[in-house]
Amino acid sequence: MELNEYQKQASATAQFDEKVIDPLVYTTLGLAGETGEVVEKIKKILRNDKGVISAEKKEELTKELGDVLWYLSQVARMLDVSMNDVAVKNIEKLASRQKRGVIKSEGDNR
Repeated sequence: MELNEYQKQASATAQFDEKVIDPLVYTTLGLAGETGEVVEKIKKILRNDKGVISAEKKEELTKELGDVLWYLSQVARMLDVSMNDVAVKNIEKLASRQKRGVIKSEGDNR
């Protein structure tokens, strides 16, 4: 699926009351929460399964990654940014860092 089409379809499922909470705040908090769930699942795989990812765990992680993608797409939408633009700018940034030999360095503006 094309990223902008995903963003459009995901937006059709967004349900939150803008009178109660700012949509940007809501979606950003959701992104953080879902990212935490992915991290927790990986931690437990390392702790309980010695890092071996079973088919069942992979399926669970895939679902959680989908939730991360949903919230990411909605944060981008709140900022009036397309998912394609997010992806293109990220690849451009990484390619520039690689070309300049700073991909393993620190800092956002390297």
